[in-house]
Amino acid sequence: MTQAEIKLCSLLLQEHFGEIVEKIGTYLIKTGTQPLRMIVNDTGLSLDQQVKKALCVLIQHNLVTYQLQKRGFVEYEAQCKRVLRILRYPRYIYTAKTLYSDTGELIVEELLLNGKMTMSAVVRKVADRLTETMEDGKTMDYTDVSNTFVRLADTHFVQRCPLVPEAPETPDVPPPPAPTLVINEKDMYTVPRVNLVGKGKRRRSCDEEENGERKAKKQKQDAEGTEEPPPDDGIYWQVNIDRFHQHFRDQGIVSAVANRMDQTSSEIVRTMLRMSEVTTSSSAPYTQPLSSNEIFRSLPAGYNIVKQVLDQYLTLLADDPLEFVGKSGDSGGGMYIVNILYGNEFKTVWASSPFLASSLHLLIYFPFSLRFGSRCARIFRLLLRKKHLEQKQVEDFAMIPAKEAKDMLYKMLSENFVSLQEIPKTPDHAPSRTFYLYTVNVLSSARMLLHRCYKSVANLIERRQYETKENKRLLEKSQRVEAILASMQATGAEDVQLQEIEEMITAPERQQLENLKRNVNKIDASENQVDETIFVLESFIESTVKKP
Repeated sequence: MTQAEIKLCSLLLQEHFGEIVEKIGTYLIKTGTQPLRMIVNDTGLSLDQQVKKALCVLIQHNLVTYQLQKRGFVEYEAQCKRVLRILRYPRYIYTAKTLYSDTGELIVEELLLNGKMTMSAVVRKVADRLTETMEDGKTMDYTDVSNTFVRLADTHFVQRCPLVPEAPETPDVPPPPAPTLVINEKDMYTVPRVNLVGKGKRRRSCDEEENGERKAKKQKQDAEGTEEPPPDDGIYWQVNIDRFHQHFRDQGIVSAVANRMDQTSSEIVRTMLRMSEVTTSSSAPYTQPLSSNEIFRSLPAGYNIVKQVLDQYLTLLADDPLEFVGKSGDSGGGMYIVNILYGNEFKTVWASSPFLASSLHLLIYFPFSLRFGSRCARIFRLLLRKKHLEQKQVEDFAMIPAKEAKDMLYKMLSENFVSLQEIPKTPDHAPSRTFYLYTVNVLSSARMLLHRCYKSVANLIERRQYETKENKRLLEKSQRVEAILASMQATGAEDVQLQEIEEMITAPERQQLENLKRNVNKIDASENQVDETIFVLESFIESTVKKP
């Protein structure tokens, strides 16, 4: 765990959950697994009011896990990688919006905001939010939201949370200090049969809400707790982050195929990935074998290509040196797979997929050329291609004078972009009888670039917080003016009165607000772009470490 990761986790926890949760989360990230007593003693927070509630929040959002030790006490452990996924929440929500429109977007957003929720609670909340955005007289039906939720579960974008197994309660056997959660893989994406009937409701005014609360409280007292629980009580759902990552990876593969070949080839690969997206594990090195006939029947209706042309495209994809597609058999017109993690040509150099190899080459090469110049980039690209070279060979192949080549190699060596390997001719390692070969450790370079990406995101978050803090008074004034305008418009105020309220914010202040909004939008866009780089680097490192 690097300092950059710890700092970024601390900033993300503070921004989304507050100072108390951030303090406990950062403490667990730094110290590792700790029992409750040590957390209370080292953080100096109160047990019941702060530590327990903060741990409940972290466990609710899958940011902390617990484990029962043999001695009988419970230890808590922070999941740093899961905390870093908070940075990718906007991308998850936007993907759900792209695939399942506004309803899917709000379902994923509610699950991310609350960590775990029942299906009935999600449906009601999303229906209410959609009704708020509709015109007067229109409402969102619960059935439409339920159908979208079922589609998300069928495509594995949401999944069930582990449950406490049912066990007979006996007074002789005390309950364990911590429950053991289990889940049946067959039921992980099974939606319970819940008949949700109703429509979304709009927010009431303050007076109506107070009266409604009093009335509901009185009814509850009269009923004396006879209210029935929802039909899916105890069945909680969460966002399947691995499935979203699989979708991002598939989109990258399709884009790489389109850049290398053409749009038709990318659509064929997209069809193959879509056919096996549910049946293929997110960590599988390749998809399930698909026959040419199955692929032909599953192509989109807009692609009017004959079977013979499809076979030609599949043959070209399989014969391509990058091996995006591989042939695994001849039955059914030919069995084909999409290589996800391992391509034959890149096993020795990249140990990763063709998509990750090409993407990583660009991610390392372009920042390298900007940092060290075009000549250093030429040497770097040469070492990537030739793998091991002596200094004299680098000078000859790169066509750079000896003095300049030596300075560039030493500069890259000091920055850890290249490494030096000694191959002695004799056991005494005498310099005159030793080969010194320069090489590029791609995995080390990827880790170094990932570390710098974490630092960049942390700097962007701190800059956004600074901009917001410096303009806090102006932002509060703008919010008050907007609230007054909204209330006056609701009561039917005249245009002259509304204009007077708007003039409470002067022209320089309005210009300052526009500059602030523009700067914050740039920072947010930069965070998303850096996160895309982080995703490729993490995928490459993970696939390389897990290489069979």
